[in-house]
Amino acid sequence: MKTTKIRTDFPYGTRHEDIRIPMPDGTRLYARVWRPVTDEPVPALLEYLPHRLTDWTAPRDWQRHPWYAGHGYASVRVDVRGHGNSEGLPGDEYDATELADGVAVVNWLAEQPWCTGRVGMFGISWGGTNSLQIAALAPEPLKAVVTVCSTDDRYDNDVHYMGGSVLAVDMHAWAATMLAFVSRPPDPRYVGEEWREMWLKRLEAVAPFTHTWLAHQTRDDYWKHGSVCEDYASIRSAVLAVGGWHDPYRDTVLRLVEHLPQDRVRGIIGPWPHQYPDRGLPPGPAIGFLQETLRWWDHHLKGVDNDVMAEPLLRSWISGSHPPATVYGELPGRWVTDPAWPSSNVTPVTYGFQGDPVEVASPQQTGLDAGRFLPFGNDADLPPDQREEDAHSACFDFPVPEASEGGGPIEILGRPSVRLRLMTPAPTGQVVARLCDIAPDGSSTLVTRGVLNLSARYGRDRAVEAQIGEWESYDLRLNGIGHTFPPGHRVRLAVSSTYWPWIWPQPDAAGFTLDPTGSSLTLPVRARTADAVEFGEPEHAEPLGVTFPRTLDEPRPERVVVRDVAKGEWRLEVDPRYGGTRVYPDGLEYTEDALDTYTIAESGPLTARTRSDWTIRLHRPELAWDVRIETHSEITCDADAFFTSDEVVCREGGEVVFHRTWEKRIPRTAG
Repeated sequence: MKTTKIRTDFPYGTRHEDIRIPMPDGTRLYARVWRPVTDEPVPALLEYLPHRLTDWTAPRDWQRHPWYAGHGYASVRVDVRGHGNSEGLPGDEYDATELADGVAVVNWLAEQPWCTGRVGMFGISWGGTNSLQIAALAPEPLKAVVTVCSTDDRYDNDVHYMGGSVLAVDMHAWAATMLAFVSRPPDPRYVGEEWREMWLKRLEAVAPFTHTWLAHQTRDDYWKHGSVCEDYASIRSAVLAVGGWHDPYRDTVLRLVEHLPQDRVRGIIGPWPHQYPDRGLPPGPAIGFLQETLRWWDHHLKGVDNDVMAEPLLRSWISGSHPPATVYGELPGRWVTDPAWPSSNVTPVTYGFQGDPVEVASPQQTGLDAGRFLPFGNDADLPPDQREEDAHSACFDFPVPEASEGGGPIEILGRPSVRLRLMTPAPTGQVVARLCDIAPDGSSTLVTRGVLNLSARYGRDRAVEAQIGEWESYDLRLNGIGHTFPPGHRVRLAVSSTYWPWIWPQPDAAGFTLDPTGSSLTLPVRARTADAVEFGEPEHAEPLGVTFPRTLDEPRPERVVVRDVAKGEWRLEVDPRYGGTRVYPDGLEYTEDALDTYTIAESGPLTARTRSDWTIRLHRPELAWDVRIETHSEITCDADAFFTSDEVVCREGGEVVFHRTWEKRIPRTAG
């Protein structure tokens, strides 16, 4: 593993201050600004998201914002309206108010006497996505963006739907997480005595995201809002798009380098999870990401004549073959470059299936070994050996010939695609395709996968029932990947009809019949090239100094599968491990505990159930401030509807100050 250098010597000394940025309606957003010590104006960099700059993202913020300030930038971290210590009421994810506020912040920064008038935006996940969305609104001062692990398509490449199917695993878990997060109060250390009034007003405005997300089961106007894939031409800023092969949003990088003008876009895809690529969280190797982005900012915001735009359009990591494991310190592999995308180095190679028609009726628990949808670099994030999942699927293997037989390694880069000829006994269902690397010992490593709701075969914007008892062809694309299949291994395509808990099962899905003679796998095979790619070693500013107290309790396992043999029931328990208990240098004691539970019975798809339980405590002993938030969220279903249940309980010093429950029935349309 590469070690991270802690940088203490910079071209500039730095200082920081907390300020409030006024919005046009008078609402003030809480911001922390790190600035270089200089009398000259400098460009500004903005990171803008709801996840609380004074506590939750503070350790990560201190790695990078002071680092940028030390190199001559005003680096600014802002909490979205209604979150953290910002005023106002919370809204929906990426709603029009959030984006309008973001534009106002960009313009406000450009007008400050310490700013040159040129602004960049950066962020990961939520912050990377709204950077793209605000760039699409084209505020004049916004000249450059660095977007990491973000999405250009809110419907089909986010935590809501996949291939037109409801994402049970993160549609619910993330909505439940945000219900707990938005229920946290402002911090009296930073906002004073008004914290309680702000908190209670905010709580009255809270509503579970699932109500909205499940109400839009096809790709309608709700999802098109904020999806920059609707109009890439609206983005006028230079965009550096960064992703990881173990992040579900990595296809955004491929689409951005394909659709944005080459004179203002570059892409990097490494082996990383849903994390900044300099944090050293597995899998690695990590890179000197801050140095790489500094070159981007220097060129686009300071006009420095460096070679950043001479870099290839796309720099990608091609993983070497590796045995299945739930965590890897560093993966084997190498960096490659492509001057355009689609690349002339990549050729589609089609493998036809063979054999007689096969019935595919996967058990309901197929998918329990899928791994985490949003890997964060934890020990149980990635998919284990896929042999048990393969046993529940129809598998088609293609040997990689040995060199003695005229063969060699098969290197792929891009999005594999699958055509399947199917006949279904029901009007609804879904098909899941997994691409696996089969070693000579029989172990099965998941390479990539794709999902298609059968009703979405003509487009994600409509639901068209399957023709019962009729053969139809279904095309689906798998998520992008860079991988090498060595000689002596086998390329396997495994096809299943269920994938719990990633995909919520259809009510009458009874599997399907697959005709191999009308089915095929197409791989994006990349010619092996000699590439020279170099990244610096990771480096950060000095850490914030958060401590993690030891507890006497045995830590709960990250991921546990429980089978009740008598009931025929399977339960997956997941501890997301976002942060746990920590103590901040300003005295805040922050405790966080969460458990996500996914249950299904072998008897049928209507037994599917998701549950999420959160407890958060914020305690300042010096202020005698002690608040606790508890949330409980659940989704069940019948053949016609989803049923959501949510509860929020907030306490101050042991006294309940807010308690609300929501019960909602949402009709099943495409989901």
